[in-house]
Amino acid sequence: MGKGCVTATKYFLFLFNLIFFLFGAIIMGFGLWLLLDNQSFIVVLSNSTSVKVACYILIGVGAFSMLLGFLGCLGAIYEIRCLLGLYFTCLLLILIAQIAAGALIYFQKDVLDEEMLKIVSKVLDNYPGNNSTTEQAWDFIQRTMECCGWTGRMDWNGNMVIVNSSQLLFPCSCQNISLATGNFSDSGFCEAQTPDWPVYDVGCSASVESWLRTNMWVILGICLGVAFIELLGMILSICLCRNVHTEDYTKVPKY
Repeated sequence: MGKGCVTATKYFLFLFNLIFFLFGAIIMGFGLWLLLDNQSFIVVLSNSTSVKVACYILIGVGAFSMLLGFLGCLGAIYEIRCLLGLYFTCLLLILIAQIAAGALIYFQKDVLDEEMLKIVSKVLDNYPGNNSTTEQAWDFIQRTMECCGWTGRMDWNGNMVIVNSSQLLFPCSCQNISLATGNFSDSGFCEAQTPDWPVYDVGCSASVESWLRTNMWVILGICLGVAFIELLGMILSICLCRNVHTEDYTKVPKY
């Protein structure tokens, strides 16, 4: 490979790692947002250890990607073979882990659905209507996705406030705006005039699946784009590593 090609590869790899560093920052920020935002879905699933672990994994992957991008930039700009080899190995491991995680989610879909149903059912049964953080998050989900319960409105039949009340109560965030009469609240419980609640018929599970189906090609495109970028980084790093025969460590700044 000519000197000009090596130089071009070096700067392409540097630019790639700069983008990779920014992607890592986005992933870490997304994980932190899921944990810290009071209106994110993670608040509703606060009792699920696996979901919390998934958020921490996102934060860890993002931080690791930022570190990897930094090392890749350093290895590329100063042509350090050991860093380039380490960078290639880490990218390969990340790609394998992503494929394994995707396969696990696909084949364990029924198990995940059952766990989600158990968690959400517990939230709905213990919903007291006092505007707590978990309740605010679930109200926000039902209101914005125009759904009621996880599988449907019947999920609310186990709520102790509704069962023990002498009035016909229903969750206000479920209320179908097109059927609303007069003033209505965004949270807590509202009183129904008839046993037939004026709420959305669809469950939030169906709304989530509908959203995923609608955005399936976007999600798939993002996944393929990330995989392509990782493969490109691996190709560039191994090409540069093969053409760097001696390391000139005098070029590395000393602090």
